Amino acid sequence: MKACASALALGAAVGLSALAGASTAGAAELWIMAGMGPSTGVYEVAAGFEKATKNKVTVTFETGPSLDQKLQSNAPADIISGGPEQLEDLIKKGKVVAGTNAPFGLAGLGASVKAGAPRPDISTIDAYKAVLLAAKSVGFSRGCSGTHTQEGIDKLGIGEQMKSKIKLTGGGPVAEYLAKGDFELGIQQTNVLVGIPGTDYVGPLPGFTNKPCPFNVGLMAASKQPDLAREMLKFMTSPDAISLLQKGHMEPAKRS
Repeated sequence: MKACASALALGAAVGLSALAGASTAGAAELWIMAGMGPSTGVYEVAAGFEKATKNKVTVTFETGPSLDQKLQSNAPADIISGGPEQLEDLIKKGKVVAGTNAPFGLAGLGASVKAGAPRPDISTIDAYKAVLLAAKSVGFSRGCSGTHTQEGIDKLGIGEQMKSKIKLTGGGPVAEYLAKGDFELGIQQTNVLVGIPGTDYVGPLPGFTNKPCPFNVGLMAASKQPDLAREMLKFMTSPDAISLLQKGHMEPAKRS
C-alpha cells in the first residue's frame, strides 16, 4: 500500500509540474459551479490546479433555485460539476458543451450520529441492519444518496419496518439536520458528513448498501476561458487528480 501511495504521489507531482510548465505567463480566472455532492473533491482538485498553474480558480456551491437562476441568466461560469444525468440535460438545453460531460468522482455512503451520542457498529451487513431496526429515526436526503440508501434498506428486507422511522431532509447537508436533533442516525455521502460541527462520523455503510453516487464535470457554453477550462477538465479527470479527490473523501470515477 505504501508503494502504491508513493507512486500516486509521484504521478500527481509529475502531472502538476507539467501543468505548471504549460501555464501561461498571464494568470487567468476560472469559475466552477459545483453541487453539494461533488463539492469536496472539486475544491481539492481546484486548489491543486490553482497552485500548479497560478491561475485563480473560484468554486461556488450551487443547487436548486440558485443554480437554475444562474443557468437561465448565463451567469459567468467555465465548468460545472453534478450528476451525469444533470449534465446530459444541460447539454440538451445548450448550457454545457456537447462531448465534454466526463466522469469525475464517486462519493460513497456513510452514517453519522449527533456529537457525543454512542457510535453504533455498522461494520457488517447484519450489524447495520440491526442498527437501523433499533434506531428511533433515520434521516437521509431526496437526492442520489437518499435513493441509494432506500435501495439498500429495501434489499435488507426491512423497507416496510423502516417507513415510519425515515425522515427525508430538504436542501443542505443531512448532518446539519442531525446536529439539530431532527433524527438519531444520518446517512449521506461520506464526503459531506465528515467534519460537520455537532455530529460524529460513524463510518462507511457496509457491502452492497454502500452504492456510491457518481459525479461528472463539463464545459459551460458560457465559458470565457474555454481553452483553459478544457485544460482543467483534462486534469480533473486524469490520474494526477486521484490523491486530491481522496483528500476530499471521494474516489475517481470509473472510466471506459
